[in-house]
Amino acid sequence: MSKASLDLSVIIPLYNEDESLPELAAWIEKVVLAHGYNYEVIFVDDGSKDKSWEVVTQLASNNPYFKGIRFNRNYGKSAALQKGFEAASGKVVITMDADLQDSPDEIPALYNMIVQDGYDLVSGWKQKRYDPITKTIPTKLFNYATRKMSGIYNLHDFNCGLKAYSYNVVKSIEVYGEMHRYIPVIAKWAGFSKITEKAVEHRARKYGVTKFGLERFVNGFLDLLSIMFVSRFGKRPMHFFGLVGTLMFVAGFVLSAYLGASKLYAVSTNLPARLLTDRPSFYISLTCMIIGTQLFLAGFISELIGRNSTERNTYLIQSTANL
Repeated sequence: MSKASLDLSVIIPLYNEDESLPELAAWIEKVVLAHGYNYEVIFVDDGSKDKSWEVVTQLASNNPYFKGIRFNRNYGKSAALQKGFEAASGKVVITMDADLQDSPDEIPALYNMIVQDGYDLVSGWKQKRYDPITKTIPTKLFNYATRKMSGIYNLHDFNCGLKAYSYNVVKSIEVYGEMHRYIPVIAKWAGFSKITEKAVEHRARKYGVTKFGLERFVNGFLDLLSIMFVSRFGKRPMHFFGLVGTLMFVAGFVLSAYLGASKLYAVSTNLPARLLTDRPSFYISLTCMIIGTQLFLAGFISELIGRNSTERNTYLIQSTANL
């Protein structure tokens, strides 16, 4: 892994934010110059339909520390962040939204928490939000469920766009789909345990409209289930499918053995006995054995695929030697 070459990288994913970009860029420039950072600002245009790319191009032409990446179409915030992570070269990487609801004045404190306090990731916490109740209540429920399922109990706001990362974190994780909501969870399962939060200012939206609807909470819950499964069993699928499959097969086998034994006993003692095919429990036992076998085979095949994957032994290795 190459070393960071700058003090700070600021990544800004954006979609149709041409009105706010000049003000945001000037604000960031003022803050970083006041603190003497060697920096870069990476704007990632996620297929905007307005004049956002023209604005980014103009900003980059006026300031060599401003850079722009453009998608041909809208791929989503996760894809924009991932591309920004790949391009970043700062020892501290800070992400923020382009709508001016995140304050660049938070940058120095976030930077110090990574560099001086030694945290791997610092997530913003918008204690006072300027959002409608239809957004704040589902957000609280979402954050509560994420805390319980991920075990990261010290975070109140997983989905805050304002976050700070060490260089190693952004180069060791992959964000895809809509997994940007769970970057702290992804980082934790990648071995980065020094995760904390900082209360940050949440500003009312000044330009444009929100890009997210209520459907994101349904998608967010499904993504949470996905990331938890992949994180825990992605490298050992047999531990999940094999265990569940074996339990189901054994339960079905025991039930079918009981039914068979009870039938033989009734016949041997001349007691009236129903046909096994007339008993619903027979089909239940048969279904359990079939599904159990399928789950076991699914785990076995997944293990074979995993063993032959080129990424099966990908780890972050730190060394004191100069390589």
